[in-house]
Amino acid sequence: MGAMLSERARRQIYKGKLMDITSLAIVPLLLGSLGLFALYRLLQRLRTRAYLQDAVVVITGASSGLGKECAKVFHASGCRLVLCGRDEERLQELVRELTSTAKKSAKTHKPHTMTFDLSDTEAVLSAAEEMLKWVGHVDILINNAGISYRGTILDTELDVDKILMETNYFGPVALTKALLPSMIKRKSGHIVVISSVQGRISIPFRSAYAASKHATQAFFDCLRAEVQQYEIDVTVVSPGYIQTNLSLNAVTANGSRYGVMDKNTAEGRAAEDVAKVVLTAVGEKKKEVLIAGLLPTLAVYLRTLVPKVFFTLMAARAKKERKIKDS
Repeated sequence: MGAMLSERARRQIYKGKLMDITSLAIVPLLLGSLGLFALYRLLQRLRTRAYLQDAVVVITGASSGLGKECAKVFHASGCRLVLCGRDEERLQELVRELTSTAKKSAKTHKPHTMTFDLSDTEAVLSAAEEMLKWVGHVDILINNAGISYRGTILDTELDVDKILMETNYFGPVALTKALLPSMIKRKSGHIVVISSVQGRISIPFRSAYAASKHATQAFFDCLRAEVQQYEIDVTVVSPGYIQTNLSLNAVTANGSRYGVMDKNTAEGRAAEDVAKVVLTAVGEKKKEVLIAGLLPTLAVYLRTLVPKVFFTLMAARAKKERKIKDS
């Protein structure tokens, strides 16, 4: 019995020593892994910095919201900006803000501005021609500008559907096509589009907006495949709700201004945080980025994996929102 206990004791001691040795081995392994990860992140940041420094970046819808915040982070990264929008005064105000807040220790450039309406194809083509005359070439195009919409399909005038498509789809497509040949010639360029979660799923009373973003998603997915041979990158960014004036400036079924700050929009992510994600995605040349909370992200996967459940939930949402509106 004593010999048996002694054998058990020896086994326990052996196991204890083995566990101690294993524990000692895990510690440097973890530290080494953390070190490698930190080194990887550092190299990524250095590559991003090198990629963005002095790059010519065109940003549409730059005078407000996400476009304005993107202008700030790309300017701070040393990019040569061409800020586009419909309001020249607000664009010039942004230029003054960027130049006055620029850090002396960082190399920055004074931005150019260009005023045009994305829904006017001729104006878009003319603007693209002028850009190339000014800066010679465009390294990164960020198609950000867009408008939103609120209304029922039954009540929405067809002209409203057209307005959404002209601004959110045909405008970015026209600008992209106008700048693409010069990128192909140089075998260098990066095209970015700010789409939406609603480019992946459709929710009630957003038909015109969701349709324009679905079209955008499809077009730029096709573009990515077609221009890869020319070493041109395409990034589609799909944010959820952002704290901007998008809902305030949305159009309604008859084309009038919505003028209401939705609760979801007011509680959305800060535009400056989303802009930082966009900067990182561009710097790392990501093909697609979904910037949304848990529920919208789940909805995207639900639509793909269990569409019947998704459709049922959207029908229930439509019924609930209609009751709220009618009460």
